[in-house]
Amino acid sequence: MSTAQGARARARTEVTAAIKDEARRQLAAEGAARLSLRAVARELGMVSSALYRYFPSRDDLLTALIVDAYDSLGERAEEAHGTAAGGPFERWVTVCEAVRGWALEHPHEYALIYGTPVPGYTAPATTVPAAARVGLLLIGIARDAHRKPDLPRPSLPDDLRPEAERMVADFAPDVPPEVVTALVAAWAQLYGLIGFELFGQFNRVVEEREAFFRQAVGQLARGVGLAPGHA
Repeated sequence: MSTAQGARARARTEVTAAIKDEARRQLAAEGAARLSLRAVARELGMVSSALYRYFPSRDDLLTALIVDAYDSLGERAEEAHGTAAGGPFERWVTVCEAVRGWALEHPHEYALIYGTPVPGYTAPATTVPAAARVGLLLIGIARDAHRKPDLPRPSLPDDLRPEAERMVADFAPDVPPEVVTALVAAWAQLYGLIGFELFGQFNRVVEEREAFFRQAVGQLARGVGLAPGHA
């Protein structure tokens, strides 16, 4: 790459970052539904036609912000998992606490990916790998734990077994069918717990939020067959 090409690439990276930063500021102030490319361009002192060279539409900008948020959350969870002490139960709780910590630090980005859907926007398939990072991490913890034959498994109704086996084939290979349905339920409940705290549903209900969350995600871990102190 020539010196001129390198300078243009750096300039494009810097402008892209500035556009995203301003868009995040607007998300915090106005919400995702009111995000406007023209407003972003105006705040940055750009003409709209110049901004369209970076993001052809509002949906393209939203998609970039969504992928960035999922990746940031996934990185936080993976870093926590990498330094967690103890067995599968302890690693599960550590990852869940990292997800909550990220959400409390980035409430508007959390709302973008787990809050009210943006009217008129449909997330493309390109968001899936980033969105899956936390879920795959939790699946991996459960998979490793259930390699041991003595670990208890949740019950599974007969009429749900075909669906559980489909889930195993689609996204959780080598996870027992009895475990995978409990995992999906735990994944949904994790984000429900965080959303209730973040969006005010726990106000005047739960005061000791951190202790409550730790106990709740411990119960989720037990629901997928994990137990404290089990290697």
